[in-house]
Amino acid sequence: MKQATLPSLRRQRGVTLIESAIVTTIVALTASVVAPGMDKLKTRQQLTHAAAGFETDVQFARSAAVSRNASLRISFDNRNGATCYVVHTGAAGDCSCDGAGESVCSNSSEVLRSVRYPTASGVTLNANGGSIVFDPAKGTSTPAGTVKFIGRDGIAVHQVVNIMGRVRSCSPGKAVSGFKAC
Repeated sequence: MKQATLPSLRRQRGVTLIESAIVTTIVALTASVVAPGMDKLKTRQQLTHAAAGFETDVQFARSAAVSRNASLRISFDNRNGATCYVVHTGAAGDCSCDGAGESVCSNSSEVLRSVRYPTASGVTLNANGGSIVFDPAKGTSTPAGTVKFIGRDGIAVHQVVNIMGRVRSCSPGKAVSGFKAC
């Protein structure tokens, strides 16, 4: 007796158009849900980094004033489409940021450090005073002040510099994790 042979079934490889369309749709939906959260995370990271950098620069200015035996100052500037602060020698109005992001000083003042936040960075700086001066003999700062680092979406980190030159950090409504509420 002769056995009938069945046609061999070939194993199919690849993906159908419908399967690939479904996967693409799922990936697009997931990305649209996750993207806004990633933007907020990026803003919070930028604020945390800016606040930590400012705190470091306050301690630098305080210790450099003592070691140089000369008054040093942190001046704040929010002109020319950006915000910045400059650690420098000299008087309050001697140093500022120009349109290209460079620190410019007059009257033989010297820039020790400068940090600029362009509009595109997503972080702006808002200080309640024009500058803070650090006394070399006592290591104190005058006046006490608050520097606010504000993100695009309005969340902020406040750096409060007390008369002793110490910095306390907080975030209004505890919007940025890792900071106490203001």
